[in-house]
Amino acid sequence: MPQVRPKVVLLKHTPNPEQVVALAAKLCYSDADIMDLKEGVEEKDVSKFIARLVSMGHLSPIEHASFTFGIEGVSRSLLAQITRHRIASFSVKSQRYVAANKKGAFNYVIPPSIEALGEEYVEKFKKQMDEIQGWYDEWQLLLGGDCEKSNEDARFVLPNAAETKMVVTMNARELMHFFELRCCNRAQWEIRDVAWQMLALVCEVAPTLFAGCGPSCVKGPCSEGKMSCGKMLEVREKRKNLK
Repeated sequence: MPQVRPKVVLLKHTPNPEQVVALAAKLCYSDADIMDLKEGVEEKDVSKFIARLVSMGHLSPIEHASFTFGIEGVSRSLLAQITRHRIASFSVKSQRYVAANKKGAFNYVIPPSIEALGEEYVEKFKKQMDEIQGWYDEWQLLLGGDCEKSNEDARFVLPNAAETKMVVTMNARELMHFFELRCCNRAQWEIRDVAWQMLALVCEVAPTLFAGCGPSCVKGPCSEGKMSCGKMLEVREKRKNLK
């Protein structure tokens, strides 16, 4: 079925991320040898130290922990948003090298607002996607068939709804910034969905490091001012119950 929904998996991350961050931070305040520091960190519970580090705003050591995600079932519209986070690395499925009819038809994302209108409008959206598929197929054929040269120009008729897939790597400090912006109810629904999935995944492997992460209202006042969604208590409850 061409319709898809956002899905995120944590592919890889820095081994023992909280220990790595603790080691880097302790180095700033110690004249001990690095291997001695490493041994000391491995022997202790570093959760309290990490919590204090974050509360102090000493965030540069946090950059030593990185996390790599696989993201699929998202639109090209989301791609335009997530790549604005420049302290990150992206590898994205190409519409030039991978034809949009490789499996018969391109996958696409249907916005929840359209689904909320009812099945009649969902079917209307799907028919429009089918029509666009026909346009793509026609241009691809006219431009030379399934090859790089035809794909690169036939893709111009594809919609923002067309699915893309990507691998994204961010360090922990950038993730904190990402969660503050993109877990907010003021963020667009699709990237907000992805951000909350990413937050749940990193909390499993580095719970202390990401303990207070989420939109600004999770641990303080809303940063949106007059544009606030007014649902601070609901957001805090969602963060509290995050699995």
